[in-house]
Amino acid sequence: MFKKVGRAVISKFSDIPYVLGYIGRVLTSSFFFLSREKAARKILIMQLLFTFIEALSLVAVLSLALGSGLYLIGNSFLLSIGQSSLIYQILVLIMCRELGPLLVAFVVTARSATAIATEIGGMVTSHQIESYVSFGVDPIGHLAAPRFLGVTLSVFFLNLYFSFFGMLGPFFVAKLIDPTGSANYFTNLFQALSVSTIILSSAKSLVFGMIVSLCSTYAGFSVNRASTEIPVAGIKAVGNSFLLVIFADVIFIVLPFLF
Repeated sequence: MFKKVGRAVISKFSDIPYVLGYIGRVLTSSFFFLSREKAARKILIMQLLFTFIEALSLVAVLSLALGSGLYLIGNSFLLSIGQSSLIYQILVLIMCRELGPLLVAFVVTARSATAIATEIGGMVTSHQIESYVSFGVDPIGHLAAPRFLGVTLSVFFLNLYFSFFGMLGPFFVAKLIDPTGSANYFTNLFQALSVSTIILSSAKSLVFGMIVSLCSTYAGFSVNRASTEIPVAGIKAVGNSFLLVIFADVIFIVLPFLF
């Protein structure tokens, strides 16, 4: 038993140099992406279409429902203790800084991580990757880099979209509950919204997008020959993305208390 555990731990650590090398290759290829051929740019556009555009309706409904529910519950509780003005700080803190980046990353992981991993895994088993290499085409730059950029940008813009609708939903709820008191809704909201909150939320969304895209593409390229490995790659992509996103979110929460 101890031998099996030891082998598993050693195998995990032995993959670290390869993983770091893969991340470096993807980041380098993404930095010089604009100089790549037209076909790679088309992959980026299609990835943005699937990950960003097609998720707009889902994210809008999710953010409107959560923002409205948070306002109803939070405002009723704060009114009972005479602190109703704090609802704006709570909305900004939860919807913009904490919940927005995390939920958007989860939505993108659920929709895109499996799709990317299985697509690339299918290309590995059908020897398309070998064909790219034989023709002198870098599969990392041609396949991984546009997906890395597409998913990262999608999470970033979806987070802004989520925050906008998450702030808009409570406004309509406030209009129904207290039409006169809701006149200063956006004024109070912008007073509660700080530059540091916007920067932190944006940084979270970019990091989460990088994590989801790297986990997805890496899982796809990790497929060997058997087609039965393709669904396993999809499961690994989703599981690793969820775990690393949560771990990164914990780091973002803890860091301000350490420095």
